[in-house]
Amino acid sequence: MTSVLQAGRRPRRGPGPARNERRPAGGHGAWFLVLPALIPILVLSVGPLLYGILLAFTDAQSGRTAPTQWIGALNFRDLLHDTLFWESFRIGLVWAVGVTVPQFLLALGLALLLDQDLRLRWLARALAIIPWAMPEVVVGVMWRLVYNPDAGILNETLRDLGLGDGRDWLSGLATALPAVIVVGVWAGLPQTTVALLAGLQNTPRELHEAAAVDGAGAWRRFRTVTWPALRPVALAITALNLIWNFNSFALVYVLTNGGPGGRTRLPMLFAYEEAFRYGQFGYAAAMGCVMVAVISVLLAGFLVGRLRGDAR
Repeated sequence: MTSVLQAGRRPRRGPGPARNERRPAGGHGAWFLVLPALIPILVLSVGPLLYGILLAFTDAQSGRTAPTQWIGALNFRDLLHDTLFWESFRIGLVWAVGVTVPQFLLALGLALLLDQDLRLRWLARALAIIPWAMPEVVVGVMWRLVYNPDAGILNETLRDLGLGDGRDWLSGLATALPAVIVVGVWAGLPQTTVALLAGLQNTPRELHEAAAVDGAGAWRRFRTVTWPALRPVALAITALNLIWNFNSFALVYVLTNGGPGGRTRLPMLFAYEEAFRYGQFGYAAAMGCVMVAVISVLLAGFLVGRLRGDAR
């Protein structure tokens, strides 16, 4: 009888999957799901990047009838001795840091203000992102009118206040770069503010209330509660702003076109002139490779810092 009952039982399942159970799709099926997003990245980003790296090792020029020759690292060797490029590189670093640091500080103060329970807060938040919605070309044209030496609102205000007859801000050797930095800070302030405001809103209110009950003042609450929660967002947006600002082109091109005397010639603008004004495509591609390498080092440093911070 026992043998009959045992014979009628269903066999126990082992540790492996059952024969009739569905198994997840393999790697080939997953690739078909990724392809719609992967193809534009390969075509529009990876492909031009690889072609630019290849072009940097050639003597490609515009209007040249002879075939392009492979010259190895000759462009990079010439670039090491190009004082104009390294001067533009220094200006680019000054521009990137000079825009990013004030931008972050002002955005932090504005985000803290917009996080308060104020009347018409929704309207203030909507107005704060208006510069972000404006194209860089429009921003550049608008600020050229502001800086206009004859009828600009800045000089007219200075005249009305009795602070002088005004000056040509974008053409002065000492004022061109600071004037452009002010525009860069104004144009990039909204996106930094929005990112920091999102980080502030994710901070639990209970922590602030508990700290206030314990007698912590505003500065101590910011230092012990707000900043630790905001720190990852602040590091991320600061790193992105440094990269974006270092790669700036349209805003400075519209405002000063690199002048006066190259005082605002950023590296991207210098590479653009070499490629499309002087036709040196290979040399300009070598400049682009150097800038990509610098940005990669900055990004790697940011990621290493983040990993070390998360490991503590």
